[in-house]
Amino acid sequence: MAQDGLLIVISAPSGAGKRTVIERLRAQEPRLAHTVSATTRPPRTGEADGQDYYFLSRADFEAKVAAGQFAEWAEVHNNLYGTLTSELDRCLAADGEVLLEVDVQGMRNLRGLGYDLVSIFVMPPSMEELERRLRARGTDSNDVIAVRLANAEGEVAARGEFDYIVVNDKVERAADDIAAILRAERCRSYRQQP
Repeated sequence: MAQDGLLIVISAPSGAGKRTVIERLRAQEPRLAHTVSATTRPPRTGEADGQDYYFLSRADFEAKVAAGQFAEWAEVHNNLYGTLTSELDRCLAADGEVLLEVDVQGMRNLRGLGYDLVSIFVMPPSMEELERRLRARGTDSNDVIAVRLANAEGEVAARGEFDYIVVNDKVERAADDIAAILRAERCRSYRQQP
């Protein structure tokens, strides 16, 4: 698939610190665009449709899935979340560089659709540290933590499918590593604009 722009996909197990690393990266790389995702969850106070999310009914979301309108989607905590192909293509054409935060399956779906992407997997320093981080949040029960750790094992096992692996032992270093990857990818000859 020929596409405009650079698509960067970042995945990580829950608790690896991906959001924190991405926030730091965005501060360093303000030109990175992000797509507005669609969801079936209700808006939270202060959230606006089309700005924070595209808020859809489950029936509307499922109709778009059936029509092949999502580049990737998943069900999380009984709500559907996904990236509309039209939104992704619009951002790539308009902004040139788009960062997507998706799970391993989302990365596979994007590759399967033929997107030219740079995939980065953010690893915790160890599974013990991942468990410590999940427990330190204080938001999940032991059962939920056990499920997240089991899911993390599968996600970590898939790390070889990614172009790059970045260990998040320190947020600043992980964000700097990803910024270095972006600089290198911008210099690749096939990505150069005439």
